[in-house]
Amino acid sequence: MTASDRQPTAPDWVRRPANLASAVTAELVDRVVRGVHPPGTSLPAEPVLCERFAVSRTVVREAVKLLQAKGLVQVRQGAGTVVNPASMWNMLDELVLAAVIAEDETSAVLDDLVVTRRLLESDMAQVAARTAGPEVVARLGELVDLMDELVDDPDAYREQDLAFHDTIMQVSGNRLARGVVRALESQVVNTARYVGPGERALCVASNQGHRRVYERIAAGDADGAGKAMFDHITEAWLARRPASAGDAGRLER
Repeated sequence: MTASDRQPTAPDWVRRPANLASAVTAELVDRVVRGVHPPGTSLPAEPVLCERFAVSRTVVREAVKLLQAKGLVQVRQGAGTVVNPASMWNMLDELVLAAVIAEDETSAVLDDLVVTRRLLESDMAQVAARTAGPEVVARLGELVDLMDELVDDPDAYREQDLAFHDTIMQVSGNRLARGVVRALESQVVNTARYVGPGERALCVASNQGHRRVYERIAAGDADGAGKAMFDHITEAWLARRPASAGDAGRLER
């Protein structure tokens, strides 16, 4: 068989998931976030993108629509598809947030995530202290006791940690705040920079914070529960935050 008889190697896009528009979108999100296409510049023209990704015009147009929905670009008459400044990006979008976190070397985005999470969860803990019935209080107590037994098993501990926080969020009744926290956490729950090392001492300290939250909720102390949650989330993050991540001033209380 001669070189001319061989079938050309299929581009990566052919071997990607069936939804090519989603695959192209993911790649373009990554390129925008990495600065390959800086804010204020235009994406390559449609024919160029078609050739680069080995896809049809229909696929490229659908990908551009998805980028617009994520706030990354806008189509301007005579200027093509222009990249928006980062301030316009939808940071709650799964692809955008994942790409920004992957590109961030200072942990500033993770700091912002923690600040957002503690504000929402502190408020939900206050509400939970007012509304939690005996069954919820008992459940929280069981989770705290169970986590004391799991401090040598970081993976199992983390699972119950999530259950503890989610129980409080659910009893607060604030579905929107819970949805935001869960969406944010889903992007970082398996990220080593966010989860930190699986050290026994970190689990022990973290569960001391859980116990203070539980005790304030059990006592019906709304202000105390909110403060306990605020302190717990702050202290737990500072304990596992990468030492080389730069200034953590935004976490000041």
